[in-house]
Parts: sequence; C-alpha cells; structure tokens
Amino acid sequence: MKQESTIRQAGFYGLLVALGAAVLFHGLAALTGAYPAVARYGGSAWVFLLTWIITMPLLAPRLKRGT
Repeated sequence: MKQESTIRQAGFYGLLVALGAAVLFHGLAALTGAYPAVARYGGSAWVFLLTWIITMPLLAPRLKRGT
C-alpha cells in the first residue's frame, strides 16, 4: 500500500473515531444537564482534537501492516 494512501486512510478513520468520541462526550454532558453550553461545546472540541491527534499515529502503522 502506498504511503500517501495509508496516511490518508489513517486520517479519515482517525477523524471518524474522534468525531464519535466528541459526539459521545457532548451527548453525555447534555444528558447530565449540569454543564453550560460553552463547557459542552468546548469540551467536545477538546476531546475531538486530542482523540484525532492520538489515533492518527496509532492507526497508520496498523493500516500499513494490513491488520
């Protein structure tokens, strides 16, 4: 598999995982009702960013190996 293709796939899958984590965080924070909107949106953005940063380097070697 080409290097560019692997990085692109890792970015896309990492984006999906990060988006799912951010939506889950926002949903749980909204369900509790104890947090203002700014905290929910800011926390969701923070979770999205950190999850994407963490998952990209983890997914790229795994996709390159094909496992």
